[in-house]
Amino acid sequence: MNTTSYPFSNTLPTRFLATLIVLCLGMFCSENAFAQDAPRMVTNTDAPRTVTNMDAGWKFHFGNAADPQKDFGCGTEYFNFLTKANSIHNEGPYCSKFDDSNWKTVDLPFDFVVDLPFAPEASHSHGYKTVGYKYPETSVGWYRKTFPIRADAEGRHFEIKFDGIFRASRVWVNGFYCGGSESGYLSQAYDITDYLNYGGENLICVRADATLEEGWFYEGAGIYRHVWLTETPPLHFVDDGISVSTVFKDKDYSHAFVMMNSEIKNDSPDSLKYAKRFTLLDANGQQIFQSDRRREGDNKLLRIPPRATKNGIIYVMRINDPQFWTPETPYLYTLVMDLLDGEQVIDQKRVKFGVREVVFDKDQGMLLNGKPYKIKGVNLHQDHAGVGAGMPDGLLTWRIKQLKKFGCNAYRSSHNPMTPAMLDVCDSLGMLVIDENRLSGISEYEIKGLESMIRRDRNHPSIILWSVGNEEWGLEWDKKGEKIAATMRDYCHRFDDTREMTFATSGGPTVEVPVDVAGYNYILQNPIEEHRKNYPERKCYGSEETTGCGTRGVYYPDPEGRWMPAINREKSGRDSLYNAIERGWKFYAERPWAAGCFYWTGFDYRGEANPLSYPAVGSEFGILDYCGFPKDEAYYLKSWWTDEPTLHLLPHWNLDGHEGEKVSVWAYSNLDQIELFVNGKSLGRKTMPRNGHLEWDATYKPGKLRAVGYKNGKKVKEEVIETTGPATQVTQTVDHEGNITVVNLSLRDKKGRIVPNACNDITVTIEGDARILGAGNGDPAFKGQERPRNNAKTFTLPAFNGYAQVILEGTATLTATINE
Repeated sequence: MNTTSYPFSNTLPTRFLATLIVLCLGMFCSENAFAQDAPRMVTNTDAPRTVTNMDAGWKFHFGNAADPQKDFGCGTEYFNFLTKANSIHNEGPYCSKFDDSNWKTVDLPFDFVVDLPFAPEASHSHGYKTVGYKYPETSVGWYRKTFPIRADAEGRHFEIKFDGIFRASRVWVNGFYCGGSESGYLSQAYDITDYLNYGGENLICVRADATLEEGWFYEGAGIYRHVWLTETPPLHFVDDGISVSTVFKDKDYSHAFVMMNSEIKNDSPDSLKYAKRFTLLDANGQQIFQSDRRREGDNKLLRIPPRATKNGIIYVMRINDPQFWTPETPYLYTLVMDLLDGEQVIDQKRVKFGVREVVFDKDQGMLLNGKPYKIKGVNLHQDHAGVGAGMPDGLLTWRIKQLKKFGCNAYRSSHNPMTPAMLDVCDSLGMLVIDENRLSGISEYEIKGLESMIRRDRNHPSIILWSVGNEEWGLEWDKKGEKIAATMRDYCHRFDDTREMTFATSGGPTVEVPVDVAGYNYILQNPIEEHRKNYPERKCYGSEETTGCGTRGVYYPDPEGRWMPAINREKSGRDSLYNAIERGWKFYAERPWAAGCFYWTGFDYRGEANPLSYPAVGSEFGILDYCGFPKDEAYYLKSWWTDEPTLHLLPHWNLDGHEGEKVSVWAYSNLDQIELFVNGKSLGRKTMPRNGHLEWDATYKPGKLRAVGYKNGKKVKEEVIETTGPATQVTQTVDHEGNITVVNLSLRDKKGRIVPNACNDITVTIEGDARILGAGNGDPAFKGQERPRNNAKTFTLPAFNGYAQVILEGTATLTATINE
């Protein structure tokens, strides 16, 4: 690989950038990037920049949203934090003398809603958990943590950063009020340099108030993302102030221009001089380029006034024969940016990035590095069984890997900016991302939220579009909606001129007029072909499309309203949704001008149990359930989203109580032909239609289904489903991701066959240096305990339709037994 570099003025790159949709990743990173492997205290005092994970050892207690006196007297003291910088009268949890000895010790991320009970009168959209305005005693969470700072660190600069606190947060350090954020989805950072006790103990206090909902889905509550303490010299790079992007000026893609810029901040009282150096590393950490200041003419030291922030000039590097970033080959370079005083490195930031170009085209859909690339995506919320919204990084990795098994290559962050750790996973594993803002609007609050998301996330190669809204019914049929969308588009381009923006619409015509790329929520709601005729220059994709899924392993209606069969298989009364997943993919697969689609959803999530209600407490439209166990529809997508020979039959053959009834047997497959045998009798060999499925009518009798798949006339795959006996044993499938272990438990009969309708209680016991973070079973009506109290080593939960899951942190031996 050959590289050349030179300083670049601000005018030239933006001229040719403006006609391209290009991106390159830059993420905030350090050796301490993942919390479960990060040190818990500052140890490297010689490093120019030290980033310390602050997740461990917090104290937690509920407050009260209705009565300040019951909320530890917050703000009621004489001369309190609202009236004085740090009142001597402070007595609340933000005061160092406050006694928290009876508070619970927790490690972050920690969603305090997980442990709350359910109630039928609680919020439907949030899964009937007892949180919100009806429950002031369990809607406010207080967190406290003490930490030491070295005496010799005085004169250094310190910031505390929260990746996300849900919601209406307030933050104090040593009794000084730092600030807060109404939104639970935006990162927030505070300069705490002048508040610290050098050579002593320090206190961080956080109050999170989830009284009011920010979305219409389960959101959890508390400090549910990571916390970081950053130590730098007074002259330092600004976090989120570095931008990296790539441009392909010539369309043979033989070389790329990497464009870099950075913001420098001087937090000292003196005017200072500095220089910058850029070093490029390959994916193996080998140096392939370093800037030569003498040759480039910028050997003069730059000057920055006291307490000032300065933007640097754009610096451009040419890479010949680059390694491209794609979902199939997610190659990441590392840019090392040094801030220099002479030859001494006084600050350093490492930015991982990918070389790639994304272009949306009105006729060819999406082009990735010059080639048409179909989006095969899903929408996702941010919670998982057992841990709620407080997902550890290893679980984020595990979830993305499960989706990729079924051919998924794209993720829409519905409907808020995701945690930075998830973007890191998407970059490293190869998953395209639409990063979505929480609120549409043009107020200062809304635009600052948009800017915060874009500045934080703009360097990730996985991100292909900024989304500024979803199903804003009050805007979609109003002329004001067109104006608001146009203004937000302009702000997106101002904050990041390397990407286009989008707006997901439920069918209204106005907001899609000014956007760069139209997002259509459901072909049943949007006249897409008509829009194609009326707006021939419009670029588009399916931002949501229904999977038609129901409850895993359920094929008949539940009289108690807990579960539902897949609407894909329901003809009576629901003709418009019959076979919805197939009709959706066929629509986008057959239209090259449409970039692809995102199904609703990848995983089940808590809340929005539509069309059901309590006792159902979770959505059931995921291709994977709340634990990540696949439903039948996942195999439809695997058949047509991958080249792996696939053959899947449904339903299972443990249909107790339905003996003698007619049953429609379906096959999802990408093979040429399938022959079905029911209890030894052939029901015929059929040809599989492109992007389709096959059906046979059978009569249920306990026994065996067998399907034989043929490719080019040769038998290549066989699928067998048998009626099983009762569950007598538990088997384990173990996946390790970082310091997290996901243990999937399956109930089997004495012949070792999974029992697809078994719901026996399972008791798990762990031995070793580990703890049970959470557990679940994928049941959308499950309302039991999800994690052990007091870090107990033993836990009991019911399986659901043959499966259960336990999530561990640390190293342990797990034993699982079926309860008698």
